[in-house]
Order: sequence, then C-alpha cells, then structure tokens
Amino acid sequence: MNTRTLPAARIHRDAAAALVDAARAAARDAGIDVAIAVTDHTGELKAFERQDGAPFLTASIAVDKAWTATSFGVSTRDWTAILQRPMAAQLAHRPRFVAVGGGCPVVEGGQVVGGIGISGGDAEQDHRIAAQALSAVGFDVAA
Repeated sequence: MNTRTLPAARIHRDAAAALVDAARAAARDAGIDVAIAVTDHTGELKAFERQDGAPFLTASIAVDKAWTATSFGVSTRDWTAILQRPMAAQLAHRPRFVAVGGGCPVVEGGQVVGGIGISGGDAEQDHRIAAQALSAVGFDVAA
C-alpha cells in the first residue's frame, strides 16, 4: 500500500462539456439565460458557458457556486442552514464562498469529482437546472 500519495477521481473534460450541454437545455426549458460553470475536484474551472442573455455578473457567480459546492461536497443551497451554526458562520466571509442555490457537487461512486454552478435565475431555478444537468449526464444528485 502506498502511504505517500492518494488517487484522486476527477471529472473528464467530455463529462464537463456534457454537463454544460445538459444545463443549457434545462435553462432553455426553464426560459432563462444562465452562466454554467463546471469545476474539477480541486475547484478549478473545467468547462464554462455564459448564454448571450445572461448578465455579466452571472459568470463569476456560477464559477464561485461550482467552487463552493466542490469544496466540501455540499450544495450551495444547503450552506444557508449550515451557516446558522456558530462554528460555521465565519465561512460566509471567505472570498468566493457562495451560499445561494445553484451550486452542486459532481459526485460519482461516492467521491466528489467536481462541481457545477448555475447563475441567472433565482436560487431554486439555478439549483433545479444544476440537478437536472447532473441527472441527465448520469451523476449522483443530492436532495
């Protein structure tokens, strides 16, 4: 057994692109223009798209939602409740940290392999689009 390194599962570029495509379709069905970001297991950007009608600020918000979801493997909409705990409240002050729905971890086989962030609708719309994209591509979807 190797005690110096650990293997890291990470999202493949083709899967990241498929998530962008699936999120674009879900956003079209919802009737909104969004920014879509997919990060790898380290939170670094893997794939991105901002639809023509999405406001410019949605770009950085989508990336930060994906980054936040990847960081602990928790969806961004769940962070609102977590931040009510005194020991977690300080996390809200971290740069890039977003506690608004629309970011979901990308999980396969129980391992976080990346994150997806959607920005352009309200928090529930963004979350639904992210969850629909994950489901369409065959990744685990948290409740």
